[in-house]
Amino acid sequence: MDRLELDNAPRSSSRSYRRKLWSDIRKDWDLYIALLPGIAFLLLFKYTPMYGVVIAFQDFNIFSGIEESPWAGFAHFERLFQSPKFAQVFWNTIVISVLKIVLLFPLPIVLAILLNELTKMWFKRPVQTIIYMPHFLSWVIVSGLFMDLLSINGGLVNRMIEWLGGEPIKFFLDNSVFRWLLVGTAGWKEAGWGTIVYLAALSSIDPQLYEAAKIDGANKFKQILHITLPGLVPVILLMFILRLGNILEAGTEQILVMYNPVVYNVSDVIGTYVYRTGLGEQNYSFSAAVGLFESIVGFVLIIGGNYLSRRFLNRGIW
Repeated sequence: MDRLELDNAPRSSSRSYRRKLWSDIRKDWDLYIALLPGIAFLLLFKYTPMYGVVIAFQDFNIFSGIEESPWAGFAHFERLFQSPKFAQVFWNTIVISVLKIVLLFPLPIVLAILLNELTKMWFKRPVQTIIYMPHFLSWVIVSGLFMDLLSINGGLVNRMIEWLGGEPIKFFLDNSVFRWLLVGTAGWKEAGWGTIVYLAALSSIDPQLYEAAKIDGANKFKQILHITLPGLVPVILLMFILRLGNILEAGTEQILVMYNPVVYNVSDVIGTYVYRTGLGEQNYSFSAAVGLFESIVGFVLIIGGNYLSRRFLNRGIW
């Protein structure tokens, strides 16, 4: 009898789950209908193109198509890991991503906390708008702007350096400077967007906590340390885990419009390498193999980061 009850338990649980699901759908049917366009978008533009991953295992010919292109197995992956360029490209990707994480990830958190402490709205709102505006500029525009500012021939920054008695700096041509240029321009463009995310999280913290802390004699620093930062932890973890998943992306669009052959040694990353081999040399199978490798590493990092976060901090994104 006990065995029959155990066998029927999963079926009963499944039926109760389905009944609850249909009850929720009938109750909030309008919300589920509003969800359909988003699901259709994901299926059409995110999941359907995944079928094209198969060309990473073929000698793909654009005229023969996927169905008639010969099978190559793991030949392109072997070529990838044996390529002398891959080690350098992979190293550049890791270095640039780590620099951006270490230097830029805390920046929007600090900005959000500083803005949150401002009480004068006539000052707070314009500052918030100014730091957020660069996010809406494309990297093409940002690249052109900084090329004008940092040009060796008449750029405003180099003019000031010369006026102060220094030597002009070749920002876009110096291997020792270019990575820092990438980090700086990325921070200028994207710090405002992260700040808005953290400000939204700060708005959900109960103001009564700050009032109680003031009564207990806590100053601003202690309030930030014991109330503001703990309140931001879930969003910080979410943003950090998602950032880990993009560690091999390293800002491909940014680098593509800003780099040049002179600084390939320090700036050529996996994304730009895929672009040159895929479109420049029309080697679609090899570029698909590199892209698949990048996606698998990102997936593993997100899963691993979430696992470690749940194990040691008892928090995660799922």
